[in-house]
Amino acid sequence: MTTPTQIRIDSEIKKQANELFSTLGLDMSTAVNLFLYQCVLRGGLPFNVEQPRYNDETLEAMAEAMRISKDPNVKGYTSMEEVKKALMED
Repeated sequence: MTTPTQIRIDSEIKKQANELFSTLGLDMSTAVNLFLYQCVLRGGLPFNVEQPRYNDETLEAMAEAMRISKDPNVKGYTSMEEVKKALMED
């Protein structure tokens, strides 16, 4: 016996999930049922729920990448061929 259930899902996440499930041969209902079965089987979520923790070196690299991405003086590339050409010129 099944029971109709309504849940609210972010529309973009739903779209991406539907595309993923489709490649796996699943629909949303089947995927949600698999998730719920796994929760019951494991007595909790079937994956870790945690916030990522980064060391100082990684945080500094992320901050540097953000600064570089916003710097109008930094050359940007639109293709891998442009990158290769620039590397060969140096």
